[in-house]
Amino acid sequence: MQVIFESRIKCNKLGTAYIELKDLVDGRIEICNDINEYSKKIEKLGEDYGGRIDEVKWFVDENVPQIELDKIRAEMDKFKEELHK
Repeated sequence: MQVIFESRIKCNKLGTAYIELKDLVDGRIEICNDINEYSKKIEKLGEDYGGRIDEVKWFVDENVPQIELDKIRAEMDKFKEELHK
């Protein structure tokens, strides 16, 4: 069995982006309002599989403004930088 998660960037009614994290093995869905929350939740879901995650598929809904995508990318870059310290 492959452990695959789907990460979909969506927008709420206020126009703010969030990430919907879905476990494709059992269908669980977690809502993440920022990258730190996403990191904690994906780690928690991965623990159910011994920490093994084979793939994360990323998608972006059409209605997500570019400025919101840029914010998420900046958060991801900052998070990666912190990991490498």
